Parts: sequence; structure tokens; C-alpha cells
Amino acid sequence: MFKKPRQTRKSAAARRRSPLATTVLLGLALLVTGGSYAALDAATSAQAETDLSSPQMISEGETLFNSNCATCHGIDAVGTEAGPSLVGVGAASVDFQVGTGRMPMQSNAAQAPSKPTQFSDEQTKQLAAYVASLAPGPAIPDAKYLDAKGDAARGAEIFRINCAMCHNVAGAGGALTEGKFAPELQTVEPVHIYEAMITGPQNMPVFNDANLSPEDKRDIITALQYQTHVSGGVAGQPLGSLGPVSEGLFIWIFGIGASVATAIWLTTRPN
Repeated sequence: MFKKPRQTRKSAAARRRSPLATTVLLGLALLVTGGSYAALDAATSAQAETDLSSPQMISEGETLFNSNCATCHGIDAVGTEAGPSLVGVGAASVDFQVGTGRMPMQSNAAQAPSKPTQFSDEQTKQLAAYVASLAPGPAIPDAKYLDAKGDAARGAEIFRINCAMCHNVAGAGGALTEGKFAPELQTVEPVHIYEAMITGPQNMPVFNDANLSPEDKRDIITALQYQTHVSGGVAGQPLGSLGPVSEGLFIWIFGIGASVATAIWLTTRPN
């Protein structure tokens, strides 16, 4: 077997024992250790930012709440004459109301309309964390129920039975009594649709898991997303998606009108 010359082996051993080699190895070890620590710290910080139960999120949310919301909802969110108590409404309610711009409310009206948001997503989560820390309540839904990968046909049937009488079968919204209205759902984020179902904002009833299971809610979201982004509507020409009024008007004017015109033309023809 071929063997390295003794002088070569000695020179290699000498290089391994040299101060320069020791310094290089120590530098590599520090580099690997520092990189691993930085990656772990970044992952831990990202998790803390999304963890609504972290003391940092709750503390920052309390500061935001006292600066922007306590005027109406009171210190500790116990409510005042200008605004209801938020104790027990849960993180989902705050994420919906603030995330859709309904809160802070611009003026007293029959219903708070959606508008551009005043707080960033991070600030909204901080407010939700603070309110959630006051008492148990509905939590922000898991992402697996918001992926629009449920059963669209089943969701459309559930929506027609439980929601279409107010929101229109196409999710285009509709008028209610005393200046109130059911908002359109065609441009609403899936998370806000789910949160509305479990919190019942304004005139909407609460659909808890005993009424509609999380899978039912997922199917409803899937149906709305399919109608809006895939099929382009429930069926045929949407006609503004206003429902039977516009559709009936179209039939009366064009359908029956064309039939009457055809009948008159036929009777006036010479034999």
C-alpha cells in the first residue's frame, strides 16, 4: 500500500497545530453558533409577535386601547354610555371590527359601515390580544378554515338557507329596516366572513359551532370565493346581483314586452 512520505505527514500535522488553523476553526465555530442563535431568535420573535397571549402583545394592545378606544369603551373596556363593554367579546370581534375599518366609528348612525382601516395589521392584533386577555371569547379562526378548499356546492346550499335572505343569494348585500343593511360579501376577506359568523356584529345573528360547524363555515367561504372569483356569478347575467327585483323587472320589460310586441305583429299581418 502506498504511504505518504514522513516529511509530508509531519508538515500536515504542523499546519493543524499552527495558531492560524486554531484561529480559523474558532472563527468558523463562532460563525455557526452566532448564525444559529440569530435564526432561533428571529423565529422566537416572529412567534411572539403572532401569539396573542404574549405579555408584550397584551401590553402594547392596552396602550393602544387606552389611547384610542377608552373614550367610548371605558378604561379596562367596561363600557360607557358612548360604547358597550368589550369584556368577553374575544379577539375575533376586535379583529373584525377594527380590521374592516368599522371601528373606530366615525359617527353615530344606524350601522357602522366598513371603511379604510386606521390601524395596521400588527396594531389590530395587539388590540385583539388585549381585549382577549380580559375574558374568554371567540378567537381568531384557524387558517385551515379560510383556505377556500371546502365543498362549494354544500356551502352554497348552507348560505342560501341561512344567509341569503339578508345578504342576497349572490352575496351582494341588501337593505334592512330602519336604515340598516346587510353588507356585500363579494369583496370581504375570508377571515372577516368567519369572524362575523362567530361574533354576530350589529344586526347579524351569531352562528356558533353548535349552529354551523367550522367545516360548514369553511364551505360557505368556499362558495362565496368560487362565485366571486371563479364562476363570475351565481348564474347567467348578474344584472347587478340585486336579486328578484331586477330580474323580474328585466323579464317584464324585455321578456313579456317582446312577447306582446311579437303577438301584435302577428295579428296585424295580412292573411
